[in-house]
Amino acid sequence: MEHAEYVYTSGLSESDIDEYLRAGDHGVLGLADGNDAYAVPLSYHYDGDRFLLRVSEHDDSEKERFIETTETATFVCYEASTAESWSVHVRGPLREWRADVDEKTLNEWFPPFRLFDEAVESVGFSLYELEMESITGRKTVE
Repeated sequence: MEHAEYVYTSGLSESDIDEYLRAGDHGVLGLADGNDAYAVPLSYHYDGDRFLLRVSEHDDSEKERFIETTETATFVCYEASTAESWSVHVRGPLREWRADVDEKTLNEWFPPFRLFDEAVESVGFSLYELEMESITGRKTVE
């Protein structure tokens, strides 16, 4: 790697991880079914105690099929477009979260949902909690 450009990284402290997760609202959820992998961009809500994901529901949802077969999911939040890049990986089981939450609160917790060729009326949502069994993070250093 004589001619490859690189930057050094270091681990994030717990307080840095908490700060990045609280400031963000999106990332990529990695799921698996045996040897078949699936990753999907999703919005999240993190309050220090729980990590919630808003997942759309519709007929033939590949996300739902992979959620059912995944024992340990990985959610990756990151920033790579600035001089200080970072990433946080949250790993653990994914379980449907069935608490009563009103629409106003959901709109405060999550950014607007982006539709792809679906009618608003045909898309529903479920909330899932990613149990934070493991959280790690890295950032660039000078």
